This record gives sequence, structure tokens and C-alpha cells, in this order.
Amino acid sequence: MPTLEAPEERLRKFKYRGKDASMRRQQRIAVSLQLRKAKKDEQVLKRRNITNLSPDPASEEGTKGVSLTLQEIINGVNASDPDLCFQATQAARKILSRERNPPLKLIVEAGLIPRLVEFLKSSLLPCLQFEAAWALTNIASGTSEQTRAVVEGGAIQPLVELLSSPDMTVCEQAVWALGNIAGDGPEFRDFVISSNAIPHLLALISSTIPITFLRNITWTLSNLCRNKNPYPCKRAVKQMLPVLFRLLQHQDSEVLSDTCWALSYLTEGCNERIGQVVNMGVLPRLVQLMTSSELNVLTPSLRTVGNIVTGTDHQTQVAIDAGILIVLPQLLLHPKSSIQKEAAWALSNVAAGPHQHIQQLIASNTLPPLVALLKNGDFKVQKEAVWTVANFTTGGTMDQLLQLVHSGVLEPLVNLLTIPDTKFVVIILDIISFLLQAAQKLSEKENLCLLIEELGGVDRIKALQFHENHQVALTALSIIENHFPEEEENGTILLSWTKIMNS
Repeated sequence: MPTLEAPEERLRKFKYRGKDASMRRQQRIAVSLQLRKAKKDEQVLKRRNITNLSPDPASEEGTKGVSLTLQEIINGVNASDPDLCFQATQAARKILSRERNPPLKLIVEAGLIPRLVEFLKSSLLPCLQFEAAWALTNIASGTSEQTRAVVEGGAIQPLVELLSSPDMTVCEQAVWALGNIAGDGPEFRDFVISSNAIPHLLALISSTIPITFLRNITWTLSNLCRNKNPYPCKRAVKQMLPVLFRLLQHQDSEVLSDTCWALSYLTEGCNERIGQVVNMGVLPRLVQLMTSSELNVLTPSLRTVGNIVTGTDHQTQVAIDAGILIVLPQLLLHPKSSIQKEAAWALSNVAAGPHQHIQQLIASNTLPPLVALLKNGDFKVQKEAVWTVANFTTGGTMDQLLQLVHSGVLEPLVNLLTIPDTKFVVIILDIISFLLQAAQKLSEKENLCLLIEELGGVDRIKALQFHENHQVALTALSIIENHFPEEEENGTILLSWTKIMNS
């Protein structure tokens, strides 16, 4: 019965204390996929330009009153007179820049793209280059089919060449167009990379360029880092990482946001890819950005650090040394549940490490806010908190498990036994079973049994013996049979076994 959220391997892991910590952490990556799906729209893949960045305000003014029909645009774009070409291209750009229902499909079907691509090469007419690049930017902001039409029209190489244009507005519009193409998916992203766009993009970054231009470059770089299957090639990543490190020191929130998103994409892969980013020394700054009051910076910086702690124990320790466990307890109490959820997810990966990491988690006073989330958080947040406790339970020492119990974790866990999600009910029962086994070794079992009974846990576990889900019923039955044998009176165990065997 594997699902994306709780595959069987992850359910089984709680029954075996000796599992390798890195394996436990890797198993948590399945949950990150769910988080990613919920967050798809947080960074825009493609953007239409609906503002006026014209390099020649006079030319804009001169055509302000001109309104051409689609046929007139087609005729003008295909004319030999440069003035008619410019007028028609600008008219096409204007209708493609409408906020509502721009006629992208009509322009593509009219066959204008090859001609617009030709105009990109008109180095003596920067205004025409600009209008053509803007029109192609907006076509590429549409569906994958429309983006493909731009690519197959031969736009990528001329756009890359425009990154060296002496006209800054032409250059910036080319950056934007390439960002839209790269944002469509790994195929076109790799086309842009193989056209040698990255060195040209990086060469544009300086302390003197306007902030709007820098934002566009950073966003385009983030799209060049985006998408898996396949990931961007290692050479491209190696080219971009030093510049992303520099951009991470910027103060502009949009630049920071897109830089953090870029790093989040680069850390979604294997430990080697995570290592490439960690070795750049980005973690102290990322942890600092996790304290930002601006959600567009906090979200991707938290995402990136959360990805990093899915890596090796060493990579996680570097994150701990950078202060992640100082910030995560605060984020567990963040007013937005989406941040609480991501913070709990990151924490669950720290808890999946060796007992030294768990001790640092305890020392950072993380357990009180974690228990508060288990009690009062949204259900999706509670599930991430349950994973944290489950990983803690699997990897902690006996003394650490006692501290977990003393933190008050059992009360919310017992209350969550009534949730309809059977997979998480099994996980909670496994946690309780594991804590009882640990208490038995410490000669504390009687006290723990009394606590569970006082919290109403025994009655709830007894009731779960009759649950329609086999795994829930068997796990509950095992707890009652092994740890509350007095409950065998009145035939409870016999009835449970009879129900399970007959169902």
C-alpha cells in the first residue's frame, strides 16, 4: 500500500532501531515531494512584460495613437520598409502585453515568429530589436506549445547574442525572454545553457546595473537551475554557484528570493549536488535569511536549508553549526502554517541523524514548540511533527527518549490516535510501542504505562484493536498484549484476534 506520503519502507523503519541514519533521512525525501507540489506557484515560472521599458520614448509616443488590425500587423511585419516593420512589431507587442487574454495563439498561428526572430538580428535598429524581443518574451510566457514555437523559430541564439548588445534595454529584454524559455522545462533550459547563455548572463552583473535589470538576471539564473529529470549539467552549476553566492549577500528582497530559489533547486538532488552548494559556504547566510520578516525570502531560504539536511550527517552538522537549530524552534511558532510545516519537515531530517544531532536538537529547546504543534497545529503540520518524533524515537538514546517523554509529547500523540489517516495512526502506535520498550529497559515501564492510562491512551489503543485497517488493529493488539496484559481480562485479546482473522 505504498503512497507518496507514507511508503511502506518509511512505516517499517520505526520498528528497527539499527537503521542507518542516512537511509532514514533519504526516506524523508518522499515527503518533500509533497511539499514541493503544494508550493509550485511560489516562484513564477514565466512572466509577461506588461510595462513600458522602451529604449526610445519618442518612438513610443509617435505610435501611441496607432492601432492596427491583425492583418495589418501581419502585412507590416512582412514588409520590407523598416518603419512599417517597426510599427507592426510594436503593435503586435502591445496586444501581446494586454493584461487580459493576450492573443498569443493568434500571433503564433499567423506565422510571425520567424520574422520576429529576424528582427532580433537588426543591430542597426535597436528599437526594432527591443520590440521583437519583447513580443517573443510574451509569446514564450504562454503554454509549452507556444514556448516551443519560439524555440523552433530559432530565437535562442539571437537572444543570447543580444546579451552583448550595447543597448541595455534590448539586453534586459533578451534576458527576460531567455528566462521564460528556460522556465518551460529541462529541455529548453538545456538549449539555453548549450547556447552559452550563462557566461553572457554572468558578465552582465555589476554594481552599476539598475536593480530591475539585476532582478531579471537573477530570476533567469534561477530558471536555469530549475527542474530535474535531468538536473542542469554540473558545468553549468559550477559556473553559476560563485555568482549565486555573491547575490546571496545582496539586500534587495527580490534578488534574495530568486537566489534562494535557485539554491533550493540545486539542493533537491543527491548528496553530491547538496555538497556543491554547502561547500560554497552559503549556510550561515541562508540561516540568517531564515529570520527574515519577508515571506518571499524566508520561504526559499528555509526550503534550501531543509533540502541540505536531507544530505549526509556531515552536511547536516554544517547546517547545525550555522545555527539552524536556533532558528527552527522560532519558525515552528510562525503565524503561517506553511512555514511551520516546512520547519517541522527540516527538523524531522535533523532528528533522522545520529544521537549527537538529536542531543543538539534537545539543547536548542526545540521540544516545547514541537509539542505545541502536535497539540494545536494544522493537521498537515501535525503530521510533519509526528515524523520528527518518529525519527527522534528511532535514533535517540535511552536518556534522550526519557527527555522526549518528559517534554509532554505523549498527550498530543494519544489524542491524535483518533485521526482518520490510518498510516499516521500506525506511526503513532509504533512510537508508543517503542517508548514502552525503552521504558522497560530502564525499569520505567510501570510509570509510563500509568501515564498512558491517565491520558486515556489505553482505552484508545484498546478501541483500535477493532479498527477496520489490519495494520492498525494488529499494532494496537500487540501493544495491549505486550504491555497491558491485564487488559486480556474480559476476553479483549481473544475478540481482537477473532475479528482480525475473520476479516
